[in-house]
Amino acid sequence: MRFKPLSLLFAFLAVTVTALLIFFHWPAHSSASSKSASDASARQPVIVELFTSEGCSSCPPADSLLKKLADEQPLDGIEILPLEEHVDYWNSLGWADPFSSADFSRRQEQYSVSLPDGGVYTPQMIVDGRAQFIGNRTREARDQVRWAAAHPKTRLLLTAVPNANPHTRTFQLRLDPSSAPLNSSSQDLWIALTEKNLSSNVTAGENSGETLQHAPIVRLLRKERSNAALNSSTPVTISIDLTDKWNPSNLTAIAFLSDPKSHQIQAAGSSPL
Repeated sequence: MRFKPLSLLFAFLAVTVTALLIFFHWPAHSSASSKSASDASARQPVIVELFTSEGCSSCPPADSLLKKLADEQPLDGIEILPLEEHVDYWNSLGWADPFSSADFSRRQEQYSVSLPDGGVYTPQMIVDGRAQFIGNRTREARDQVRWAAAHPKTRLLLTAVPNANPHTRTFQLRLDPSSAPLNSSSQDLWIALTEKNLSSNVTAGENSGETLQHAPIVRLLRKERSNAALNSSTPVTISIDLTDKWNPSNLTAIAFLSDPKSHQIQAAGSSPL
């Protein structure tokens, strides 16, 4: 069998290109993977809180925005830690939100004092305790997350430890020595537990007939201690009791330190259960 010269040239070029692709593919892929892993460990954590209610007709777009930010993590170098907090002051207006809590309403009221032009409304998004705005504004949410990430923040490391009780999860919490140091030793330590993949079929109120898909909802939020003195060498042990209503595979523990007066968040970290 004979080949035309042009066919031989094409065949030679094809083999050469293939060989080059094979030669360069693995090192490039390995480098990209290493960079990705390195970037993940160095991302700046930012707490994004959304005060919302299933009884509020303007809240579902804000819930969807927070869910998208949580799922896609679209901003390079930033880890968005979402806290969807359902307030209870809508419950008397036609629909009792099953995820609502007076604790979240009180937390929102505290922010209304510390944040300029704050007030209490839904949907309200608050980023790192530093800025507040209407919770369905995509561009403003991204801009405020970037702005918050520009402020040095300490990362908190949560390491799971064994617990004999199947309904309890235990963590050791410490400061990441490779991250920015804390600006102040006087901090409030907070622990939140969020659950993703939750939804509701609303049968009354402003969202009657709608099926609402939520961002990770706060199931538990508690102040662990005031004037928390954390460091990188001595861990703080934290235990969380679970209830049968929560799906453990969808739960994430989030820890953060905030200033007792301004409520600005100085350190944060998370770990799935």
